[in-house]
Amino acid sequence: MKYSVYILRFLNNSLYIGQTNNLDQRIRDHHSKTSRASKFSKENGECKLVYSEDYPTLLEAMKREKQLKGWTRVKKEALIKRDLEKLKKL
Repeated sequence: MKYSVYILRFLNNSLYIGQTNNLDQRIRDHHSKTSRASKFSKENGECKLVYSEDYPTLLEAMKREKQLKGWTRVKKEALIKRDLEKLKKL
């Protein structure tokens, strides 16, 4: 089984970072605003998947999610744009 760490961008330009073992279903949950959607996505309107990475274990995905959540906004944006030079500097 693979696990995905993902970043969503909302209409208000806020970012949400999460991890899941079924990315397609999780994105549908965020869009549908059902009880399975995060509180954040329910409160922030429409969103778009802007970045994802896959990991072979849940532990690795959880570690990466925690790492990304600790990054600055500038560093997250560089990752989304896949700007490796800027990421190295940050």
